[in-house]
Amino acid sequence: MVKLRLKRCGRKQPVYRIVAIDVRSRREGRDLRKVGFYDPIKNQTCLNVPAILYFLEKGAQPTRTVYDILRKAEFFKEKKEI
Repeated sequence: MVKLRLKRCGRKQPVYRIVAIDVRSRREGRDLRKVGFYDPIKNQTCLNVPAILYFLEKGAQPTRTVYDILRKAEFFKEKKEI
């Protein structure tokens, strides 16, 4: 099963990539694809919407944190309009 979850990149300041990754992999493990970026300090989000839609259609489950990030970015409102 595939999940959309956060992968930490920053050393001193937390910066995360949103990745599609196999459930059995660890947090810093090899990801299938990078689908976004999240900076909690600057409150910036960059999403690859077609890639996220692709993985969600294939059955990928976002973690609770990634779901909240997508909801704040109004991702699901865009999805309903399409």
